[in-house]
Amino acid sequence: MSNVFLALAGLASFLMAGDPRPSEATPPPVEISPSAAAARVADWVAASGDNRSLPYIIVDKTSASLLLFDAKGKALGQVPVLIGVAVGDDASPGIGSKNLAEIGPAEKTTPAGRFLAKYGLAAGKEKVLWVDYATSVALHPIPKGVSAKERRRQRMLSPTSDDNRITFGCINVPATFYSKTVRPLFRKKGGYVYVLPDTKPLEVVFPRLRVQALAGGGAR
Repeated sequence: MSNVFLALAGLASFLMAGDPRPSEATPPPVEISPSAAAARVADWVAASGDNRSLPYIIVDKTSASLLLFDAKGKALGQVPVLIGVAVGDDASPGIGSKNLAEIGPAEKTTPAGRFLAKYGLAAGKEKVLWVDYATSVALHPIPKGVSAKERRRQRMLSPTSDDNRITFGCINVPATFYSKTVRPLFRKKGGYVYVLPDTKPLEVVFPRLRVQALAGGGAR
């Protein structure tokens, strides 16, 4: 599986370079290597068919990266993402009913888990891929109205993942990658999004991984 991920570097670089960046020179492509946790989840989903013949995404919060697969488990790309400011794996109770101004820094988490994501309307009647509608977590490009002081574009393209925590909890992805690969795959029937945890064990967030480990003769 890791060899497949490495073969995606050229595609990811192309999709990142295609994003417009007015009045700034395009930086070198961001190089991302899949983590052991992401590879393990990818192996489990492919082997078990947990995606139920739908396309799926793995979001690795630790490396602030996203891996995209089609319904048959073919890896289609890996790109950097922006995620919630706060480290944490659970959404705050009632977060989905709050206005953005009411959300405190500690509540700006991207919750971990397995989500059935589908397209729907957000504020401004714009369609987004809702990862978890109840907690207002969606996957979409960097919003046009965000303050330039947040430097979201620069954070996404920086060589480190240390500065990729900036959103209220939503997952921001490169615009070209979103329009050319994510949206065509997910717009009809949706798909699954697996968000890896910051602090919880993988088996707690994805209990079926434990079954896979036992079936394979032990933990990996």
